Amino acid sequence: MKRFVVFGLFPFFLLSCKESGKARLTRLVEEWEGKEVVFPRQAVFTVQGRDTVAFRWQDAPYRIVTYVDSIGCASCKLQLPKWKQLIAETDSLFGKGRLAYVFYFHPKDLRELMYLTRRDAFTYPVCFDREDAFNRLNRFPSEMSLQTFLLDKNNRVVAIGNPVHNPRVKELYLNIVGGKSSAPSDTKQTIALLSEREVKFGSFPMAEKQQREVRLKNTGDVPLVIHGVDTSCGCTRVEYTKQPVRPGEETKLLIVYEADEAGHFHKTVDVYCNTADAPLRITVAGEALVQN
Repeated sequence: MKRFVVFGLFPFFLLSCKESGKARLTRLVEEWEGKEVVFPRQAVFTVQGRDTVAFRWQDAPYRIVTYVDSIGCASCKLQLPKWKQLIAETDSLFGKGRLAYVFYFHPKDLRELMYLTRRDAFTYPVCFDREDAFNRLNRFPSEMSLQTFLLDKNNRVVAIGNPVHNPRVKELYLNIVGGKSSAPSDTKQTIALLSEREVKFGSFPMAEKQQREVRLKNTGDVPLVIHGVDTSCGCTRVEYTKQPVRPGEETKLLIVYEADEAGHFHKTVDVYCNTADAPLRITVAGEALVQN
């Protein structure tokens, strides 16, 4: 398990010195593997910040616990639509009793987080931890990708990583909960090239949908497999085929941006595939203008 977590999460830590990033990641994984996560005694869970619920997540043999701090773009960090999809998928696979989801949000602006849960029709229980008690008890890593854990029935860390941002972490979690091998499927690596790493839409009216095709070519000697694509915000999505790309051939990634607010933006698209340098990152930038 440890080997995979380092492999699957290392791209998030490409700092100025790769070795220092890898060393830090390895240390954090070793520190948290098997560690017990402690929960506040007086936590209050609500649905969309309004209705208090009696949330019995402790009865499930596994639980995915995620902590979201108040730094940066709240909508980008929460990714509530993706969590809804994952919850629906795991309920279908395992039933509702085997895996629970425990959400702790530390709000800088409580009204904003309440609005986001309502906007995205997110009806799963959430603890709005205004005092940041959960983090103070555990001192979570500052990296967002290491603030989500798969815990066993004793609240000990079985695996680390965010399954809605990283499809390889999702595969690992589903394997463990389903009683399969904890290692992700082994796919031979190839080499792939993007036609462009930066998509610049320039200035455009906010109501106009923007889109651009980016080509991804397999320049290696084994089929290229796209495991999944993650975007930093719900306003950006990517359409692509899941069919393997044969050596020498290419596939198209259609990047679609629909602004949810005016102003300059800088988003990211991460393409997870069987290459040594995955995820392949594409930046998406521009300025959405308010129409008079």
